[in-house]
Amino acid sequence: MDTREQILAAARKMVQARGYNALSFRDIAASVGVKSASVHYHFPTKGDLGAELARRYTADGVAYLDELLASGGDWRAILRRYTGIFRAALVDGNRMCLCGIMSAEHEDLPPEVRQEVDAFTEANLAWLARLLETRRPGTGGAEAQQRAMAIFAAVEGAQLVARGRGDPAVFDAILAGYEAAGLFS
Repeated sequence: MDTREQILAAARKMVQARGYNALSFRDIAASVGVKSASVHYHFPTKGDLGAELARRYTADGVAYLDELLASGGDWRAILRRYTGIFRAALVDGNRMCLCGIMSAEHEDLPPEVRQEVDAFTEANLAWLARLLETRRPGTGGAEAQQRAMAIFAAVEGAQLVARGRGDPAVFDAILAGYEAAGLFS
């Protein structure tokens, strides 16, 4: 892995653990084993780094989600795999969804980062709406968008609560409650 990729990997873990505002070029440099100037060489500003992190996270996520949808599996199984992405971050060091944690800092983000974080949300909503349409063909438009928003907010919220408790089982319990309440049906 080249230096740029190492910087991105270290920065991603840091943001998922502590948020964008706590991201430090000095900490990244120490983690990667380079000088801070090397981090600035690849990413002149923190905004440049944050925007690339969110852009890459979104692109990787969309590619995975498109594979899930193309698998043609049962929509409930696909939805479980979707929520599994959020659970995996909790299991991996009690971390958050990168764009979810950055969304909490939305007002503090530079415009270029905010734009990429918003693109992540829009990509998730569009994907969830498409998934919902496979469940009930003909269901689309405002109804699918509203349900997609509810599911996305619920999953991000469940991850946040579980992180605060330091226990992925809390995430599982919350999702079971959503299922019982009919959110995922």
